[in-house]
Amino acid sequence: MTQPGDEPQHPEKTPPPTAPDDLDYRHRTGRRHYAAHQRGLDATAFGQLLLHLPGTVMSLLVLALLSSVLASWLGIPFWVLPLIWLASGALVFHRPTEDFFARHLLRLQRPMPVEYERLAPVWHEVTSRAGVDSRKFELWIEDSDDLNAYAAAGHIVGVTRFALDHLPSSQLAAVLAHELGHHTGGHVWSSLLGEWYALPGRLAWRVIRYLVTLAVAWARDYSWLAVSLLIFVVGLLTVTTVERLYGLPLLLLATPYLIAAVGRRAELRADQHAAALGFARELALVLEAMHRADRGAGHTAKAAAGRGLKDEPGFLERLLSTHPDYPTRLHRLRSHL
Repeated sequence: MTQPGDEPQHPEKTPPPTAPDDLDYRHRTGRRHYAAHQRGLDATAFGQLLLHLPGTVMSLLVLALLSSVLASWLGIPFWVLPLIWLASGALVFHRPTEDFFARHLLRLQRPMPVEYERLAPVWHEVTSRAGVDSRKFELWIEDSDDLNAYAAAGHIVGVTRFALDHLPSSQLAAVLAHELGHHTGGHVWSSLLGEWYALPGRLAWRVIRYLVTLAVAWARDYSWLAVSLLIFVVGLLTVTTVERLYGLPLLLLATPYLIAAVGRRAELRADQHAAALGFARELALVLEAMHRADRGAGHTAKAAAGRGLKDEPGFLERLLSTHPDYPTRLHRLRSHL
């Protein structure tokens, strides 16, 4: 980065974005005071961990069964596999693992020098207002034409190149303040940790569902009597499993809807965090722009498919949404404007 008054050393580099720098840099100069506790665990993060507990227990049962098989075949101690699985949750905060996660799963890129010059001052202002050390997080760029941003793993903050190039600095700060709210509230790591610990149970369920579907298709080639007998056996095993596990599998059916509801609450809390830092108006402008873009894209897709414009997401689809609708978010911001 060049200092004020220095001549640029790389005249061939891409010129900086033309988005206006209208941010009020309250903490550009002077000493920065960081909060003693820069991360927390608010009610929504705690709720996410609690709701993922049944899935974690099911995963533990699956791993215990697999571990017992390995113990009988290979002589591996029973406790090794569950212990490794539980300890693997620490990778959520492991920087090299996060780097791999950002590059290869989220398809994010490190900011180019000119992009960092645009992004870093805005990010420093947001974190300074929040009393958070900006160096504790990693800034990433998604090569996308959508207006969006991300908070992932333990330290990842990503923003699309479209947002970086086209949003005024004040609105870009509002977006980053929202994502910072997810990190400081514990929403990101608690959700990722819960999803990771529930993964073995979900994989086992998919395998069982595939085998049952395959068995029904195989029995259908012989007779409907064989299909009926197979369905009866599967039903009997299901009822027995539910009774032996004290109804835990039934609880897992409702868990996705409850997790989605908590996720919607986490989005509203992140909006409140951005508003508390002084970005309520700017965040409202961003949400209105995203709302218009989504409506325009939806109308275009429906028109291309030859459908009317009155189609709306179904009731169950709305219940499984992890984000509140834009009118709800704008209504909640109204008290901060």
